[in-house]
Amino acid sequence: MRYTVSTKLRTSALTRIRFAPVALLAGIFAAVLLSLSLTGTLSGFAASITNSNNTAATGTLVMQEQNAGATVTCLSTDGGSVSTNSATCSTINKFGGSTTMTPGNTVNTAISIKNTGTANAATFTLTPGATCTQSANGTQNGTATDLCAKMNLVITSGSTTVFSGTLASFKGAAASAFTMPQAPAAGATVPFNFAVTLDPSAGNTYQGLAASVPMTWTFTA
Repeated sequence: MRYTVSTKLRTSALTRIRFAPVALLAGIFAAVLLSLSLTGTLSGFAASITNSNNTAATGTLVMQEQNAGATVTCLSTDGGSVSTNSATCSTINKFGGSTTMTPGNTVNTAISIKNTGTANAATFTLTPGATCTQSANGTQNGTATDLCAKMNLVITSGSTTVFSGTLASFKGAAASAFTMPQAPAAGATVPFNFAVTLDPSAGNTYQGLAASVPMTWTFTA
């Protein structure tokens, strides 16, 4: 007996076999698209850091001068504000202010310079004025014209001698500033002593006279 299979049946079976993998792939692709539509993206590992506090600010450099008893205070901001940061202090006399000195007599004046700002000082200098000025003291005045050469000055800071010489050699100081032994950090204080002595050889012609030299303290940072 002979059995025959129609051409139509064979074609239908082959079509089903070929269509099955295609249909399977289409189903997987549709599932992936559905997943993406629900989550928005493929998930995975992630890590991040947000720096929320990124700032930079300036410090302040403010100088304070006080006498030994801390009864008189001068600040570099007394001239107006920290924007100027430069002031004139006429209330603390580094030469003692005595008007009754005699030959061989020494007057000591202790002061302190403090950094009251928030920034450390990198340098600290003392610059004498360009001239030593002689003037009359009272109504009885001698005829000498070189009192500045007869007034001796010794400036010390602790065990360090900053200057030793006459007021005539102190003024101008070769047009340069004296570097102090210590540039104070924020909040630190540096002590100084000024010893002024009238030369023992000074005679009557030096009576009733006064000598003065201005000076400037400077911090830089």
